[in-house]
Amino acid sequence: MEKKHRCGWCVGDNLYETYHDKEWGVPVYDDATLFEFLILETFQAGLSWITILRKRENFRKAFDNFDYKKIAQYNQDKIDALLQDAGIIRNKLKVKATITNAQAFMKIQEEFGSFSKYIWAFVDGKPIKNKLKHYTDAPANTPLSDALSKDLKKRGFKFVGSTVVYAHMQATGMVNDHELGCFRYEEV
Repeated sequence: MEKKHRCGWCVGDNLYETYHDKEWGVPVYDDATLFEFLILETFQAGLSWITILRKRENFRKAFDNFDYKKIAQYNQDKIDALLQDAGIIRNKLKVKATITNAQAFMKIQEEFGSFSKYIWAFVDGKPIKNKLKHYTDAPANTPLSDALSKDLKKRGFKFVGSTVVYAHMQATGMVNDHELGCFRYEEV
């Protein structure tokens, strides 16, 4: 059986490979999924993505299945409970940012009709298809992620620096940064 070539960053870890093969780089237009990735990316800041993936189900349970309407209403009791939850990253600033980001997310929905319409407008509604020979050739950020980061911050979002935003763009398929030789490059 012929082995599929995957992007080098995921090889050797089943969870990483499954995420790479099924989710990473697939264009996401659903607001709920875009919000989930935004929250996971903000918690990932300063940590490895595999750490977040391994805790993803815990995050899902702790944050009401990433229901931004519920999260936007979290009170101090809920914050305290989250900060005691060993299944997630217990960073007070990131937990509070999640609530702030849920509120800002809904404001964007009100203004643009959906968060998807807002964010995809930055790439004219279609993925940017890069041509990377090796995953290490991918940038940590770009002028486009700089602009999106700046706009999100202006709208009240927290923990959305350009590197976090670029990782979100990669994860949600706004940019295709699969290696040229990767079997997923043409599929997404």
